[in-house]
Amino acid sequence: MKISKQNAQHYIWGDQCDGWHLVQNKELSVIHERMPPDTSEVRHYHVHSQQFFFVLSGEAELEVNGETARLHAHEGVEVPPGIPHQMKNTSDADVEFLVISHPQTRGDRIAAD
Repeated sequence: MKISKQNAQHYIWGDQCDGWHLVQNKELSVIHERMPPDTSEVRHYHVHSQQFFFVLSGEAELEVNGETARLHAHEGVEVPPGIPHQMKNTSDADVEFLVISHPQTRGDRIAAD
Protein backbone atom coordinates (compact mmCIF):
# COMPACT_ATOMS: atom_id res chain seq x y z
CA MET A 1 0.00 0.00 0.00
CA LYS A 2 1.24 3.51 -0.84
CA ILE A 3 2.09 5.72 2.12
CA SER A 4 2.45 9.50 2.20
CA LYS A 5 1.97 12.44 4.56
CA GLN A 6 -1.67 12.51 3.44
CA ASN A 7 -2.50 9.03 4.78
CA ALA A 8 0.19 8.40 7.42
CA GLN A 9 -0.42 8.58 11.17
CA HIS A 10 0.27 12.21 12.17
CA TYR A 11 1.43 13.59 15.50
CA ILE A 12 2.64 16.91 16.88
CA TRP A 13 5.81 17.11 18.94
CA GLY A 14 7.36 20.04 20.76
CA ASP A 15 5.23 23.12 20.46
CA GLN A 16 4.63 23.14 16.72
CA CYS A 17 6.56 20.39 14.93
CA ASP A 18 4.88 17.66 12.86
CA GLY A 19 5.68 14.00 12.38
CA TRP A 20 4.17 11.40 10.06
CA HIS A 21 4.85 7.70 10.70
CA LEU A 22 5.62 6.23 7.26
CA VAL A 23 6.89 2.91 8.68
CA GLN A 24 6.38 1.89 12.30
CA ASN A 25 7.27 -1.56 13.59
CA LYS A 26 9.65 -3.02 16.19
CA GLU A 27 12.63 -3.26 13.84
CA LEU A 28 12.26 -0.12 11.73
CA SER A 29 10.82 3.37 12.02
CA VAL A 30 10.65 5.91 9.20
CA ILE A 31 9.24 9.31 10.13
CA HIS A 32 8.75 12.34 7.89
CA GLU A 33 9.12 15.41 10.11
CA ARG A 34 8.58 19.14 9.71
CA MET A 35 10.18 21.77 11.93
CA PRO A 36 9.22 25.45 11.63
CA PRO A 37 11.89 28.15 12.00
CA ASP A 38 13.57 28.52 15.41
CA THR A 39 12.55 25.10 16.74
CA SER A 40 14.60 22.21 18.06
CA GLU A 41 14.21 18.85 19.67
CA VAL A 42 15.55 18.05 23.15
CA ARG A 43 19.16 16.84 23.12
CA HIS A 44 19.07 13.09 23.75
CA TYR A 45 20.51 9.70 22.85
CA HIS A 46 19.23 6.19 22.25
CA VAL A 47 20.64 3.12 23.98
CA HIS A 48 19.84 0.66 21.17
CA SER A 49 18.63 2.59 18.13
CA GLN A 50 20.82 3.90 15.36
CA GLN A 51 19.33 6.71 13.31
CA PHE A 52 19.77 8.40 9.96
CA PHE A 53 18.56 11.97 9.48
CA PHE A 54 18.00 13.00 5.83
CA VAL A 55 16.87 16.52 4.86
CA LEU A 56 14.21 16.66 2.14
CA SER A 57 13.83 20.45 1.96
CA GLY A 58 15.20 23.46 3.78
CA GLU A 59 18.24 23.58 6.06
CA ALA A 60 18.83 22.07 9.50
CA GLU A 61 21.58 21.84 12.05
CA LEU A 62 22.24 18.43 13.56
CA GLU A 63 24.49 18.45 16.61
CA VAL A 64 26.04 15.03 17.16
CA ASN A 65 28.28 14.47 20.19
CA GLY A 66 29.30 18.14 20.34
CA GLU A 67 29.89 18.66 16.59
CA THR A 68 27.32 20.52 14.48
CA ALA A 69 26.65 19.74 10.83
CA ARG A 70 24.58 22.09 8.65
CA LEU A 71 22.42 19.89 6.44
CA HIS A 72 20.88 21.06 3.17
CA ALA A 73 18.32 19.28 0.99
CA HIS A 74 19.44 15.76 0.06
CA GLU A 75 22.11 15.55 2.78
CA GLY A 76 22.09 13.34 5.85
CA VAL A 77 23.96 12.15 8.92
CA GLU A 78 23.99 8.79 10.71
CA VAL A 79 23.83 8.78 14.52
CA PRO A 80 25.03 5.58 16.25
CA PRO A 81 23.43 4.31 19.48
CA GLY A 82 24.63 5.99 22.67
CA ILE A 83 25.63 9.27 20.96
CA PRO A 84 23.91 12.48 22.14
CA HIS A 85 22.30 14.50 19.35
CA GLN A 86 19.88 17.34 18.68
CA MET A 87 18.13 18.48 15.50
CA LYS A 88 17.58 22.24 15.16
CA ASN A 89 16.03 24.58 12.63
CA THR A 90 17.87 27.90 12.98
CA SER A 91 16.80 29.07 9.52
CA ASP A 92 13.88 31.32 8.59
CA ALA A 93 11.95 28.61 6.70
CA ASP A 94 10.49 25.18 7.46
CA VAL A 95 12.75 22.15 7.21
CA GLU A 96 11.38 18.72 6.27
CA PHE A 97 13.40 15.58 6.83
CA LEU A 98 13.27 11.84 7.33
CA VAL A 99 14.35 10.11 10.53
CA ILE A 100 15.07 6.43 9.95
CA SER A 101 15.62 4.36 13.11
CA HIS A 102 16.69 0.75 13.61
CA PRO A 103 15.27 -0.61 15.81
CA GLN A 104 12.42 1.76 16.62
CA THR A 105 13.07 4.33 19.36
CA ARG A 106 9.98 3.79 21.51
CA GLY A 107 11.17 3.53 25.12
CA ASP A 108 14.80 4.05 24.00
CA ARG A 109 15.20 7.83 24.37
CA ILE A 110 17.25 9.30 27.21
CA ALA A 111 17.69 13.04 27.77
CA ALA A 112 21.30 14.22 27.50
CA ASP A 113 22.93 17.26 29.09
